[in-house]
Amino acid sequence: MKYYNNIIETIGNTPLVRLNKVNESDALVLAKVETFNPGHSIKDRMALKMIEDAEKDGRLNPGGTIIEGTSGNTGMGLALAAIQKGYKCIFVLADKQSKEKMDILRAVGAKVEVCPTDVDPDDPRSYYSVSRRLSEEIPNSWFVNQYDNPSNSVAHYESTGPEIWEQTDGKITHLVVGVGTGGTISGTAKYLKEQNTNIKIWGIDTYGSVFKKYHETGEFDENEIYSYITEGIGEDILPSNVDFSIIDKFEKVTDKDGAIMARRLAREEGIMVGYSAGSAVAGINQLKENLTKEDIVVVIFHDHGTRYVGKLFNDDWMKEQGFM
Repeated sequence: MKYYNNIIETIGNTPLVRLNKVNESDALVLAKVETFNPGHSIKDRMALKMIEDAEKDGRLNPGGTIIEGTSGNTGMGLALAAIQKGYKCIFVLADKQSKEKMDILRAVGAKVEVCPTDVDPDDPRSYYSVSRRLSEEIPNSWFVNQYDNPSNSVAHYESTGPEIWEQTDGKITHLVVGVGTGGTISGTAKYLKEQNTNIKIWGIDTYGSVFKKYHETGEFDENEIYSYITEGIGEDILPSNVDFSIIDKFEKVTDKDGAIMARRLAREEGIMVGYSAGSAVAGINQLKENLTKEDIVVVIFHDHGTRYVGKLFNDDWMKEQGFM
């Protein structure tokens, strides 16, 4: 008989799928479709790794409570592992996150706290601050802190990077990743650059985020920070998991272009994925002059489109934003 002992054993080994209709470049563009993970996102990989490492060094103890500020996907990955291992979960989300993400977390037994989006990171109401406060107040709890937790990047160094290298027979020339916590791009890129230093690493950013300007100038410019609609990428802080030295280029994509491309991926490729995937493909098309028919581009599709049914895939919402 062939079976898995539990659902978390199915994490990883996701497929590469060619993009045939939405790719405007001459390159072969292959999507690493992370929706095949049990929690329907790439965050399953690092959620399990962060828990296992915290168990090993005593930060997380039996019967403990896992606390994290999350846009939803990391919470789902943590919750799936917590169910198997007997932990409780409290997740803190910003109010711009989709209702689907909040409902899904509650469905797997997590308690969800919602915080305002439009406050500074050090404001006591921000989801960073509330997560930290809860971890100090609740006994036998562990604050995951995915932004600065090194296990986040290590998970992708150990799994995502080697999978891509093997699946492309070492022929990958470009890796394209939407950047949020920075773990996916930094860990995957570190592994790939160790195999071939010529591989180009492109980070996808959004307008309202600090990454692109900081990467190009070394300046953390607060004037770059303003509210944006895109979910899953961009930040108003500099997470320690973002290794700017390993990233060759950042490209910003508008809220509108990311949303429209996510819808096109569903309708034209049959791949139902989230906002960051739309932004990543839109970014590749913006940079198409930098690509040739000899190039093999791998783009990470982080999460499933079902997380965004009330937003991206809702015509009324799209019209309200002025995207249709």
